[in-house]
Amino acid sequence: MDFQEVMETVGKAVDVAGVAAIIVGVVVASATALGALLRRDDRDGVYHAYRRRLGRSILLGLELLVAADIIRTVAIEPTYDSVGVLAIIVLVRTFLSFSLELEITGRWPWQKRPRTTADEPAREHR
Repeated sequence: MDFQEVMETVGKAVDVAGVAAIIVGVVVASATALGALLRRDDRDGVYHAYRRRLGRSILLGLELLVAADIIRTVAIEPTYDSVGVLAIIVLVRTFLSFSLELEITGRWPWQKRPRTTADEPAREHR
């Protein structure tokens, strides 16, 4: 096997991992939500937890798919056309990732998490 064949195989493996992450995430999120609904948990809470789990699995899958595209483009075909296509793919997937992050957490990825009293260190009483 030469270098290009190895990189193509690695790229395909990372592609498979990305798709698997999404599929496993959908299955786990759906099973968890169904179990919660059968236990008659709060439907609104189940819905939000389901969306959050789905979003996280999609984000993970997108990150892996972008990594696979980068591996294949940079290691196999570093032409201006392939790099241009990669740039467009990365832009679209980055936009999707940012949108999903905003949906899941309610803030942009670069915004700090709001501090809560649980985040603050315990203070000693004197």
